[in-house]
Amino acid sequence: MTDDESTARPTEHASVARFRSELTRLGGNGRIVVLPDTVHTASLAAQALGCEVGAIANSLLFDAEGEPVLVLTSGAHRVDTELTATATGVTSLRRATPEFVRRHTGQVIGGVSPIAHPAPVRTFLDRWLRRHDEVWAAAGHPAAVFSTSAEELGRLTGAVEIDVA
Repeated sequence: MTDDESTARPTEHASVARFRSELTRLGGNGRIVVLPDTVHTASLAAQALGCEVGAIANSLLFDAEGEPVLVLTSGAHRVDTELTATATGVTSLRRATPEFVRRHTGQVIGGVSPIAHPAPVRTFLDRWLRRHDEVWAAAGHPAAVFSTSAEELGRLTGAVEIDVA
């Protein structure tokens, strides 16, 4: 797949097609790659892409007392939920259920992209991602990722940069 194409392929998953359309609409420059096998961890994604695990931008949706909060974090980090709750201005962050994730993103856990959600989601960006010229994030499906930069992720999502670990 190339980043120059803005139309869905006949065999492309619907959530990847929605992601591709939104990326194009927002002026994103990333290359979408569909990996041969579903990658469920940042480590597996990094191996498949030939990059450092820290260059994987995990999209983690949290439940902040019913409000969705998306944290784009480096695969090298585990989110400190207390620190991140304070940084995002919420009382607490809980791991979202699969149903909560699907309702607020239209995507499944493991494939949540930073964009292309049914409604805007407050988004925060791990400052650590700036250490990498190229980062990889999910493209709407567990086997699909796209290349970008921390700067572009911030622009595409309107994310506020924070420390998460």
